[in-house]
Amino acid sequence: MDLASLFGFIVAWGLILVSLAMGAGIIGYWNLPSIVIVFGGCIGSVMMKYPFSQLKGLIKVMKNAFFKKLDSSEEIINTILLLAIEAKKTGILGLERVKVPQPFLQKGIQLAIDGVEPELIASIMRIELATMEERHESGRSMLESFAEYAPAYGMIGTLIGLVDMLTKMDDPKSVGPGMAVAILTTLYGALLANALFLPLAGKLQHYAEVESLQKRLIINGVLSIAQGDHPAVIQERLSSYLDPQRRELFQERQERKRRKA
Repeated sequence: MDLASLFGFIVAWGLILVSLAMGAGIIGYWNLPSIVIVFGGCIGSVMMKYPFSQLKGLIKVMKNAFFKKLDSSEEIINTILLLAIEAKKTGILGLERVKVPQPFLQKGIQLAIDGVEPELIASIMRIELATMEERHESGRSMLESFAEYAPAYGMIGTLIGLVDMLTKMDDPKSVGPGMAVAILTTLYGALLANALFLPLAGKLQHYAEVESLQKRLIINGVLSIAQGDHPAVIQERLSSYLDPQRRELFQERQERKRRKA
């Protein structure tokens, strides 16, 4: 579970609800017509924009922002280095006995064990990488569409409320409900866009960038093993995928391991 996403959601919505309670009270901000306009409009527009087969995965996409777990790049590099050391000792076929935790890395190693040429290994793995990036982009774009439509339907609700209010100006009792619809739909749209859909889309964008980088790291590592590169060369090459501070710490840990060995 991503604690930052969970705590951010609790903080944002908790403070909003506390602020509403300190004002007119939470019940005072409840307006069913406004909710129907914003939620119904957003759902309808997104359904028109995307095929149903893609919409079925929306809940899973949103869950990924809270529950997706990625291995650290350092862990992946360590695994690749262990595989490289084993390949130097026993040959590439010796890796059949090694259990690889990452499926993408396992696929690449299996291709190398099967004797596939490095160029073809790279081509196969890059196709899978491109497919993953397209899938991530598709899921994130649905959340961005909700964030785009929510304020728009908030404005539509505002116009509907104003029209309703102006057509009933001769009845003072109707002014309040019409104004409530006019204002609350804008509020609902702004809240959904900025306190839910945009942050979730941003977190998914972050995950997608990290996972893409890690898969490129894995491709590079698999090709190095398939070509028989020395583990020290592989370490130097793969550590370049880390930011400078993490790279320095990683190399220091690797140096301590070598000294102990």
